[in-house]
Amino acid sequence: MDCAAVPSLISDFVNTFVDFSVSGGIFLPPEPESVKNSTGPLRTVFPQPVRLVAVGDIHGDLPKAKTALRLAGLIGADDRWSGATATVVQVGDIFDRGGDEIKLLYFFERLRREAAKAGGTVITMNGNHEIMNVDADFRFVARQGVKEFEDWGFWQCVGNGMKRMCLGIGSDLVFRDLLDGVPDEIPGIPPEFLNGIRARIAALRPNGLISSRFLSKNLTVVVVGDSVFAHGGLLEKHVVYGLERLNEEVRDWIRGLSEEVKNRLVRGSDSVVWLRSFSNKLVKDGDCSILEHVLETIPGARRMIMGHTIQEDGISSACGGRAIRIDVGMSKLCGDRFPEVLEIDEKSELKVLTSNPLYIKRQYDAIQKEGLGSLVPDQRPRQVEVNA
Repeated sequence: MDCAAVPSLISDFVNTFVDFSVSGGIFLPPEPESVKNSTGPLRTVFPQPVRLVAVGDIHGDLPKAKTALRLAGLIGADDRWSGATATVVQVGDIFDRGGDEIKLLYFFERLRREAAKAGGTVITMNGNHEIMNVDADFRFVARQGVKEFEDWGFWQCVGNGMKRMCLGIGSDLVFRDLLDGVPDEIPGIPPEFLNGIRARIAALRPNGLISSRFLSKNLTVVVVGDSVFAHGGLLEKHVVYGLERLNEEVRDWIRGLSEEVKNRLVRGSDSVVWLRSFSNKLVKDGDCSILEHVLETIPGARRMIMGHTIQEDGISSACGGRAIRIDVGMSKLCGDRFPEVLEIDEKSELKVLTSNPLYIKRQYDAIQKEGLGSLVPDQRPRQVEVNA
């Protein structure tokens, strides 16, 4: 072994040790060379897969996330990828409400790498809560979430200390001062939460250790086959702006490569991650016309799939099946409802997979509800109960 490589090996060992400590015991497999340190354009359009699974808002609840993925057979009893060549899209809002935010980031990163090796694809997206946290807007952070980041900050400091003790490890292998630029005191934050909030700012600010490592891989809009995904929804102005351009500008902001990202993209009630026009319980006819026009401007698009707004009766549709709403409020601290996922096969047929034991009654009731019977022409979504 070349002795010159020893410092780098020690640094890698320390990084793995810290990752294991903060992730709940996850060892990440090697990252595919094709995505390692990638600075090229984010892929925005994917072909129709043999099997596509869409997962709604998770909000810091790792057990519910695992239940949702098991419904679709995407993970096994060992929590490892078992979805073969399937594509899964998680529409954002991993952050806030719960206490498993960092663990979820590592969990989905491991699945992303395992899926890629098996020929599958895992796509994670930015929701409004990801954007809020990069903006240091912590209004919806749970106490457990503050504690998780406090622990993360502790282990990062331990790792840096271990590296500094080893002769030959240069400053390039030691993370910069974790709290550099973070205020020592923050008005309105009680002393018992200060360390956790400061660590959260350090981790999630643009070019933060977590934002640059994990969130910069998220898409803000993605087209998979004939389905368009956005956390809140898309308007014509977003399509005209350019979907790939939108993804790249949000990514560059998260990486700290640009000082700001345009408000109309990710902030405000009509932005991509905040829009509710197509996910409200009652969608106006005018909004359905807008949605139809938007889909017509995206080649091959038949439907828009979104999260953001809790559907109290489970996954639902509107506008004749052109709007599919998949936020079912599954997180224990944000609805605590039964997990459900949407499955789309290679023929573009849709099916809801649910853990709700009352699915039979819901299937009967669905016949009475606008949209649910027309996710695709002449077909109702089949409610399938799955034990997970």
